[in-house]
Amino acid sequence: MTERLAKWTLLKLSDEGNLRGVQHVVLVLSGKGGVGKSTITTELALALQHAGKKVGILDVDLCGPSIPRMLGVSKQEVHQCDSGWVPVYADPQQHLALMSIGFLLDDPDEAVVWRGPKKTALIGQFVRDVAWGELDVLLVDTPPGTSDEHLAVLESLRKHRVDGAVLVTTPQAVSTGDVRREITFCRKTGVKILGIVENMSGFVCPHCSECSSVFSEGGGEELAALTGSVFLGSVPLDPLLTASIEEGQDFLQAFPESATYSSLRAIAQSVLNSLQD
Repeated sequence: MTERLAKWTLLKLSDEGNLRGVQHVVLVLSGKGGVGKSTITTELALALQHAGKKVGILDVDLCGPSIPRMLGVSKQEVHQCDSGWVPVYADPQQHLALMSIGFLLDDPDEAVVWRGPKKTALIGQFVRDVAWGELDVLLVDTPPGTSDEHLAVLESLRKHRVDGAVLVTTPQAVSTGDVRREITFCRKTGVKILGIVENMSGFVCPHCSECSSVFSEGGGEELAALTGSVFLGSVPLDPLLTASIEEGQDFLQAFPESATYSSLRAIAQSVLNSLQD
């Protein structure tokens, strides 16, 4: 265990928790790894922030914490205050907060080799002891699958309403098949499905901006229709988005004229509309 993680685990748990000021909690799920779930979480958070909302991201992908890098804050540290642990803010106005195990590792290349109970304990502390303050939306970025981490999140949030989940898939049948199992998980655990996002839906040419189909297409929309879920929209493979994520830059701020920008903003607005219904 690293020194930073050791300090975290010594923190006394709060009985009341720090979610009183959080208006909405949204899980971001995928049945399969590699579909760009963390990318969608990051861009959804940025889109909500640009819409004037105060947003938090709780990164519970303990073995693959990539969001700190995506937001350009991977070298930041969390600090303790009277009400718990202060999240890392990705903007000077403190409208986008992030908590991730990535901030607690002394070495970014260090592997988190933990069994389920230890993961469950840390997720419980993440939920209870982070001083989120006032938030409009808290996005919970989960690892792929339907395992310990997901159950731990739901158990830790049992005293605070979970508004629903956004499911991320790619167009191929091998991915949509796994997301079907995620839909079953949501129904068994009583989590409302806010909608499905199809990521990597075509490739945007960096020269002419034409979008061409690389994989199959329409799988996410077809899955939504078959399962009676809302189709929130599709996001293409865009080299500009990829570069922004790699460099920790705000894609939405940098490229407001791109078609990918329009897709992401529309998805964020659909999620907001669902939360307000």
